[in-house]
Amino acid sequence: MSRVALDAVAPDFTLPDFTGNPVSLSDFRDCKHVLLVFNRTFV
Repeated sequence: MSRVALDAVAPDFTLPDFTGNPVSLSDFRDCKHVLLVFNRTFV
């Protein structure tokens, strides 16, 4: 996985939400605050 430099604009990405619908970071472009939570599972 490539790293993003500090203070750089986050790259746009799309992931499924808990119901399977795609959600992109760009969907929140005009929002003041966005909280991202990634669940890392280890098998």
